[in-house]
Amino acid sequence: MDKRKVIYYSDELNDEFSVAQIDALSIDGNYKYGSGSFFWKLKRFLLYRIVAFPIAWVYMKLSWHHKIVNREVLKPYKKTGYFTYGNHTNAIADALIPTFVHIPKSVYVIVHPNNVNIPGLRKSTAYLGALPLPGNMDAAKNFMDTIKLRNGEKSVIMIYPEAHIWPFYTKIRPFTDLSFRYPVQYNTPVFCFTNTYQKRKFRKKPKIVTYVDGPFFPPDGLSAKEKRMDLRNQVYNAMCSASEKNEVEVIKYIRKEKGSADD
Repeated sequence: MDKRKVIYYSDELNDEFSVAQIDALSIDGNYKYGSGSFFWKLKRFLLYRIVAFPIAWVYMKLSWHHKIVNREVLKPYKKTGYFTYGNHTNAIADALIPTFVHIPKSVYVIVHPNNVNIPGLRKSTAYLGALPLPGNMDAAKNFMDTIKLRNGEKSVIMIYPEAHIWPFYTKIRPFTDLSFRYPVQYNTPVFCFTNTYQKRKFRKKPKIVTYVDGPFFPPDGLSAKEKRMDLRNQVYNAMCSASEKNEVEVIKYIRKEKGSADD
C-alpha cells in the first residue's frame, strides 16, 4: 500500500505548499538592506560565520547527511561576483545550502518579504544575507543598489526562481526568465544547483545530495531579453537533468483535473 502523502496542485507557477504561517510584510523605503560599512560587515561576520554557520553545519549533517557534488566548477570564479539558481523544496535546508555550496564566499539570498518577518529573527535576517523583494519604488531603488553593492563585493547572490516551496518535490517546475535580468545587467557568470533526495542505508528519512552546474553564459550578439531567456533555458535544462538523480519521493504531487470540485 502506497503510504506517501499526496498533494494536489493546479498551478506550477503560483501554488504554495509551505507549512510556515508568517504574517504578510511589505518592504518599503525604510527597510535596511545593509551597508558596506566596516561595522555592518563585522556584525554580519559574527552572526553569519561565528554563530549561524556551525549550527547550520551540524543540522545539515545530522538531519540530512548533506553532500555536495561538482562544487569544483566554482573555483575559477572565487574572485568574481555571480548569481546562482536552485530548486525550492525545503524551507529550512534551502536557507542554509547556498552557504555550504559557495563557502568561503559571502552569500545573499533574494527572498519573499515574509521570510524577514520570522519571530525572533526580524532584526537579524539582513545580517544573515536575506534580500527581501521590494514592495514599492523607494524600496526597489534600495534593493537594486544593494544588488549592485554585493555584486561589486564579489559576493554570491542566490535566487530560487520557482519562487514557491513544494516540499520534497523531485522535478523542476517551470519558471520565468525575469530573475535572469540581474546577471545580464551585471555581465556575471551564472551557476545553478539542484537538491535531490536520495536513499540512506539505515534511515527512512532521505539524505540531500546537491549537484552544482555551470558556469553559464549567454551567446554574444543577443538582446538583453534574449540573453535572459537563453540563461533561463540553460539553467532549467541543467536542473532537470540533475533532478533525475532523485531516488526518494516523500510526497506525491498530482495535478488536479480541470473542473474538479476543489478548483
